[in-house]
Amino acid sequence: MKKPIIGILAYRVGMKFHENQYFKALVREGQKLGATVFIFAHRDVINRNSVKGFTPSADGSGWKSAIYPRPEAVIDRCRRPAPEARGFRKRHNFLFANSKITNKWTMTQLFAKEESLKQWIPETRSYSRQNLSKMIEDYSMLYIKPGNGTGGRSVLKLTTKSDGYELLGRTNRQQKRHEHFKTFNSLYQYISRWVEKEKIRNGIFMIQHGLDLELLPNRVVDMRLLIQKNEHGIWEVTGQGIRVGGKNSPTSNLHGGGKAVTAESVLFKRFGETKGNAIIEESHRLAHAVVTTVEKHFGRMMELGLDVGVDVKGRIWLIEVNPKPGRDVFKKMGKMQLYRKTVQRPIQYAMYLIKNAKK
Repeated sequence: MKKPIIGILAYRVGMKFHENQYFKALVREGQKLGATVFIFAHRDVINRNSVKGFTPSADGSGWKSAIYPRPEAVIDRCRRPAPEARGFRKRHNFLFANSKITNKWTMTQLFAKEESLKQWIPETRSYSRQNLSKMIEDYSMLYIKPGNGTGGRSVLKLTTKSDGYELLGRTNRQQKRHEHFKTFNSLYQYISRWVEKEKIRNGIFMIQHGLDLELLPNRVVDMRLLIQKNEHGIWEVTGQGIRVGGKNSPTSNLHGGGKAVTAESVLFKRFGETKGNAIIEESHRLAHAVVTTVEKHFGRMMELGLDVGVDVKGRIWLIEVNPKPGRDVFKKMGKMQLYRKTVQRPIQYAMYLIKNAKK
C-alpha cells in the first residue's frame, strides 16, 4: 500500500531550520504512523511533480536532502516571512492542512465582536496617546504589545502607582527593562520610542487591559492550551499546562525564564479542586468557540494554541491565539507521552485529509 506523502513547509537558511527538534520529531512520528514526511521551504518546489525535501541525517545531528514526489498534503509551519511566500498557495495549489490567518490585532478585534467569544476578551485598543490616556483612566494595569508579535517579546507591562507609573518590559532580544515615570508625558515619550524601536515589520502596537494574573507571589501565570484535530478530523483539546513567569517578569513565556507546571497543581491550590476543574472546563469551551470562529472566517485549520489568563478571582480571559503553536510546555512539564501526542496529531490529520481527498 502506498504511503501518504506529507510535506512540512518551513523557513530554511542553508541546511538549518528554525524549529529543528520539533521538525525531527514530526518526521520521526510520521514514519511510525506509516507516512513519508519531509521538510521543505518555498523555494524547494522544483516543478509540479517533485520537491526537494529534508529529513534528519542518519546520526540525527543534521539534515539530508533528497528529491520527493509532490506532497499530497502540506502542513504550513513557516513562522517567518519569506519573499517567495507571496502567492505561493495559488501558484502550487497544494492541499493545505491549515489556512493563513491574520495578525493578533485584527484577530482580537474580530473576537471582541463575536457573540460567542466577547465575554472572554479583555478590552484592547490600538496604541495612540489618546487611547493610552483613556486606558490609564480605566485600568490600573495595562499591557502594550505588538499586534504581530510572538514569544512575549517587545511587551511592556504598565502599572499606575501612587507616585507615577511603573514599566516592566522585555525587548525583542529578551533583555529586561524596568522603568519608573512621574508624569504621563515622560511615560508617553518612552513608550512611543519603544513602539518605534520594537516595531515588527509594519505592524502596529496595541494596548490591552492588564489582568491580575499573579496566582503566585510576584509571578505572572497563564495557561497554554492546545486544541488539535484528531485522526478523524474532529477538534479535541489535547492538553493544557500552566506557565509561571520569572520573578517580576511582565510575561510568563518559557523563553523569557518561565517554567511549566500542570494546570491542576496551581488552580487546585489557589481555588480548590471544584473551582479549579470548572476553570479548566470553561477554558475548553472557550477553545472550541475560538476554533469555530477562526474556521468560519479563515478556512480549514488543524491546531491552535490559546494563551488563557486566569485572574486572581478565577475568571478566565483569552490573551491570544497562535495558529502555529509551540508545545514545549508539555515537554517541560515532563509529560513526554502527551508531548508525543501533540506531535502525532498534525500528521494524523494530514493523513485523514489525504484519505478523504482520494475518496
